[in-house]
Amino acid sequence: MKKIYLYSLTSLLAVTALVSCKSKSGTSDKTGMAYNKQEYGGFSVNNKYKRGPGPGLVEIEGGVFIVSGSAINVPGQELSSYNHKRETTVSSFYMDETEVSNTNWLEYMNWIRTNFPKDYEYYYNETPDTLVWRSPLSYNEPYVDNYLRHPAYQDYPVVGVTWEQATRYCSWRTDRVNELLLRDRGYMTSFKDLNGTNGKSTAAAGNAAATPRPDGPYNTDLYLNNQYDDKGKRAMKDLNPANANTANAGAGTTGKNAATRNVRLEDGILKQPYRLPTEAEWEYAALGLVGNTEYENISDNKIYPWNGLGISSAKKNTRGLILANFKRTKGDYMGVGGSLNDKGSITVDVRSYTPNDFGLYNMAGNVNEWVADNYRSNTFQDADAFNPYRGNYYQNKKVADERTGRIDKDKYNKPVMVDAIAPRKQTWAEKQAAENKPTDSINTKNSYADQRGYRDRANAELYGETTLVTDKSRVYKGGSWNDQALWLNPATRRFMQQDESTADIGFRCAMTMLGAPEIRTIGKPHFKTKQAKSFRGK
Repeated sequence: MKKIYLYSLTSLLAVTALVSCKSKSGTSDKTGMAYNKQEYGGFSVNNKYKRGPGPGLVEIEGGVFIVSGSAINVPGQELSSYNHKRETTVSSFYMDETEVSNTNWLEYMNWIRTNFPKDYEYYYNETPDTLVWRSPLSYNEPYVDNYLRHPAYQDYPVVGVTWEQATRYCSWRTDRVNELLLRDRGYMTSFKDLNGTNGKSTAAAGNAAATPRPDGPYNTDLYLNNQYDDKGKRAMKDLNPANANTANAGAGTTGKNAATRNVRLEDGILKQPYRLPTEAEWEYAALGLVGNTEYENISDNKIYPWNGLGISSAKKNTRGLILANFKRTKGDYMGVGGSLNDKGSITVDVRSYTPNDFGLYNMAGNVNEWVADNYRSNTFQDADAFNPYRGNYYQNKKVADERTGRIDKDKYNKPVMVDAIAPRKQTWAEKQAAENKPTDSINTKNSYADQRGYRDRANAELYGETTLVTDKSRVYKGGSWNDQALWLNPATRRFMQQDESTADIGFRCAMTMLGAPEIRTIGKPHFKTKQAKSFRGK
């Protein structure tokens, strides 16, 4: 039995204050200059920053675990189905509570149709391959037309998406979340003013109150680089003295000579990019050992995202019910008519069954899930012990104007990315020399940018003859409605090419957590710290 410790309200508040305190003086402890003051140069510091997840995400407090520690020996199971066992540390991060659903994906497609109504190629390329349901010896034709779009499946996980499509969805989601945040808080023009006021559409005749859309859809990178000029009624004050007498015209001015600016990364307002989780993050989150841990001691290990050796519930009200959506035997997909056990024939609602101890649904079964990593059989034997990952492909934003620092953008208002050519910051002279060279004169073959095959390079010439592994082979994990129980173990891993898709692979997103890794500090011991002394000039 776990011990229960009681703390007084006073002690809890004291610990909370101790842990969350920051310098509230608003003055530099090294120069004595005041922050956020125009007369001192306008250096802005956010002393009230509070982190939090983006929509749909839950907090995952990281820590040390054994990669493939949950692996079980099954006769006939290929050794390559598991990773090399190794002690590994994963930093804290955020992860989607559920798999991305059909409705979530249709929202993405609707945005494309709305913002690029004549770009049929864009819409087509982001449409999932519904033909993945076809099989020569199965009658699955109804799913081809209905699974993605019919409301009967609206909360089921999207399938038929490639790793590449999933990655692009993550980028799109990042921009939509940050745009909503900026517009709702008044840092940019509100959606109400942007698309029409008083419930009227901008298309309505005589609706002069609507604000014209800026050139192209919102993009976070372009916005942070001041290439998206849209100031709202509560835009950030520009405290730079040089701009005091050149205030922005229009919305956002609060005084006679007040200037406004875009939100900056230093303001701590924008969310980090949504992305696919790394393989290590995914396995760590799926195990959910946090529920079995006390004082750094793990009382019980797991072979599934739930406790115990079985695959059915032991609780009185749900006794005997299968705990995930998978194939019990080679031909048993859902149980016996009149008493269906796992309640699903193909996929099921993304909020089905009981979440694991991190609060994540369907980390075993339903659909396999893409992760970020390239596949190599010995990844975790080679990879770093902290935040291990294989798949780094380093790129920089292409600069369009050296004088202003403007970055180049494509027809979708996204930054144009180019291969990184140096592992470290270049000198100014090196930077100018490299950027003044014609693009085709830079040797990008085997350049620094591509680190996917580091220490274990794939031989493209032998692809299809001695191996199916290339730098486009991506890992997927978790087991699905079409898999038997052995694949529900979080340690198992398989791979497929990043431009391929199936009816049993979906995905969920993750987000990097910035700052201290500890999430809940109340009731935990901490060293006492002192505030910096205030400087008093004479």
